[in-house]
Amino acid sequence: MAGLKAETVLITGANRGIGLEIVKQLVSSESPPARIFATCRQPSAAQELQELRSKHSNVELIQLDVLDLASIEAAVNSVGTSLNLLINNAAILHFESLENVTMETMTKVFQTNVIGPLMISKMFLSHLKEAAQQSHLEGMNCNKAAIINISSIVASIEKCPESFIQQPFYSYYISKAGLNMASRCLSEDLRQHQILCAAIHPGWVRTDMGGLNAPLTVTDSVSSMMKVLANLSQNDTGKYLDWEGKVITW
Repeated sequence: MAGLKAETVLITGANRGIGLEIVKQLVSSESPPARIFATCRQPSAAQELQELRSKHSNVELIQLDVLDLASIEAAVNSVGTSLNLLINNAAILHFESLENVTMETMTKVFQTNVIGPLMISKMFLSHLKEAAQQSHLEGMNCNKAAIINISSIVASIEKCPESFIQQPFYSYYISKAGLNMASRCLSEDLRQHQILCAAIHPGWVRTDMGGLNAPLTVTDSVSSMMKVLANLSQNDTGKYLDWEGKVITW
């Protein structure tokens, strides 16, 4: 597969960082999607997205708050078509150790990083099913119908000893492990509908969340991930991969 050729793509958390870069690279790709649904909580405040929309007619800004079911439902209605690729990117990170983690923090992070993506996947399922049914492509792939959950290396339970010692952020680690399980469950459930689902670690990226010391630029991270997405097949559904397509241990 030469490159990602999905006709319709929706990205959550598209106002900054990885989500924004995905939109930028999609519009400048050799085969840009016919419709790119860039979603975030406050589209009116997303200046770079506003500029992209003004320059590219295939970019559509949609208000979507992953914690608000009414907002998700409104976004579903706004899309109003089949959807080839759903990228659950929106997430939050709280810097806390065991000494200062709270129930409120754990709840909010889990709701945003796990429950939100799961509810979005559920509510857009009919759109994804329609895309799969209409497609003439064989097998499963991101051009046909797929859910990609942006995970993290810290979700790996096996790798916890080496990652936890550096940044012991309880809520983020636990929530991303939960997102991985959601991805695995979705992959099994949606296999019957020919909808691919995978979790991808974008690397430690130089964004507001990743910090200035991160080794990867957002451009390089997203560029590599786009190549991985373009080549995913039915053999990859349910996998946990990094930005270069390497399998990460659960």
